Amino acid sequence: MKKLLLTAIVLIAFSSAEGQRRTVNLPAQYWTLEQSQAILDNTQTTRLAPDISDLSAGERAAVGKLNEVGEIFQKIYVKQRYPEALSSLDILNQLDKRLGSTAATQNLLTLYRLNQGPVATTLDNKREPFLPVKSLHAGGGMYPADATKAELDAFISANPEKTDEILDQRTLVRRTTAVNLQMDLATLRKYAVLDALHPNLKKQLLSLKPDAKSFYAVPYSIAYSDELIKAHGLLNQAADAVEKDDAEFAGYLRNRSRDLLADNYESGDAAWATANFKNLNGQIGAYETYDDPLYGVKTFFSLNVLKTRRPETTNLRKALKGLQLLEDSLPDGDHKKVKEDISVGVYDVVTDFAQSRGGNTATILPNESLYARRYGRTIMIRANILQNPEIFDASLKGFQIAVAQKNVNDLTSEGTFYNTLWHEVGHYLGVDRTKNGQEIHAALQENSDIYEEMKADLVSLYVAEGLEKSGYYTKAQLRSVYAAGIRRVLQNNKPRRSQPYNTMQLMQWNFFLENGLLAYDRKSERMTIDYDKYHETVGKMLAKVFEIQFNGDKGASDRFIDQYTTWNENLHGTIAKNIREQQRYRFRLFKYAALGE
Repeated sequence: MKKLLLTAIVLIAFSSAEGQRRTVNLPAQYWTLEQSQAILDNTQTTRLAPDISDLSAGERAAVGKLNEVGEIFQKIYVKQRYPEALSSLDILNQLDKRLGSTAATQNLLTLYRLNQGPVATTLDNKREPFLPVKSLHAGGGMYPADATKAELDAFISANPEKTDEILDQRTLVRRTTAVNLQMDLATLRKYAVLDALHPNLKKQLLSLKPDAKSFYAVPYSIAYSDELIKAHGLLNQAADAVEKDDAEFAGYLRNRSRDLLADNYESGDAAWATANFKNLNGQIGAYETYDDPLYGVKTFFSLNVLKTRRPETTNLRKALKGLQLLEDSLPDGDHKKVKEDISVGVYDVVTDFAQSRGGNTATILPNESLYARRYGRTIMIRANILQNPEIFDASLKGFQIAVAQKNVNDLTSEGTFYNTLWHEVGHYLGVDRTKNGQEIHAALQENSDIYEEMKADLVSLYVAEGLEKSGYYTKAQLRSVYAAGIRRVLQNNKPRRSQPYNTMQLMQWNFFLENGLLAYDRKSERMTIDYDKYHETVGKMLAKVFEIQFNGDKGASDRFIDQYTTWNENLHGTIAKNIREQQRYRFRLFKYAALGE
């Protein structure tokens, strides 16, 4: 296949209008220049370039080593999503070189960077491959290419003792073939440290009999052994570099380096959530499950390097007091004891890799309820994205075209900041396990991210009234936070069910309309916000979300999603079209000065 692609006949024509500029007809299954340009014409590039000159030499050296780990994670991540991601990029790079870096091939390389793989999101929110990859299978790179969910469900049902192994958040699922077993045993022989850290794995693999209809799972450290062994060494080098400047951050890096090989993140998460770092922080490892298309349980690699904004961080930590009172105020009968002194910081993004790359404005981790209860969680507000004027201006225009004239001035960047902050705190509050003590992601599977993100949205809005009464918000700030909650639910395209954020936002939009918080006027094609109904409506929906999470009822979670994901072209479609028409850009490509971009 590779040879055929590289030896395909390429027709080259010189354009008299462009002098030496060349256009080409690419081989079949590559997007044409016109197709790729349509996406890139709607893409804005944002360059993140925080000043790191005030970091010490050791800190800057650590940043360099962490960036090397990020590049490793980037390659793992695209493999996790698409088995052919790296091979298709390699062929594209060879084709680009052979043709002399044409506009068409350069566009495709940019599309690959934008989409982190060979599949693009189109202007009408579809997913289409722009490189000649095989038909995309349901499980991405985390499950066997020819396995269906029905087949895996049947296997788990027939082998319940395998459930935890197959659905573990940091394992890759394989068919039980002789080739796969021999490959994994060879990895354990190659790396004695992995054999030592997984003492029962070799015995388990040796006990399996080849059976193409059977499945087993291996830890990420085995599946990506070469990459993670290298990352382990680089993290320790970064720790050595920063030791004199920030011993706590160095300790976190060393713990995380071991975590990557043990596939158990407790030591690193404990160090991360309880430490008081100085100038640097970073998310390192496999955490979020948004990209798992089958079960919503597999975590995907990410890394970012963050520089602390010290004054803003100090002020924010002082403000976040009284979390237990807010927890107790929620419409949930299973209140828990929360750690009030949680780690929170305001940061500038220096670099971003893999799953965390993009316009993410804030993060709260770890996700595992056990570790969160033991050590708390850490919240990272990404200020140079959240406060970027170009990004906020695009959001504001979408809000203003969708709401009634009397509401157009309600949204401010300050409201967006607080809404984002308390969304992350919202992950920490409320239901975090089912009534049977099960992790919610295991109970609700592919729906779990939808409900967790919706919970966080609704908590941030529900507690806003209490925060205003306590003096944390002014009345004007409360109104802006509420307006930010409305802006968040507005869609510019009908969501795909595989998009957890967009799906839960549509559900809120419909619930708000049903309960009178929003009212649509067909004549003006705009919506009016009834702020007097805000707290009650949000509380009503939040109680339903808590109920579904606490009961761990997958069927109920499906039914609630189906009920509130209706798309009416005369309402949702009209609002979406109006938002699209005023948008100059639909996509955003991030570049990083620290990577020389």
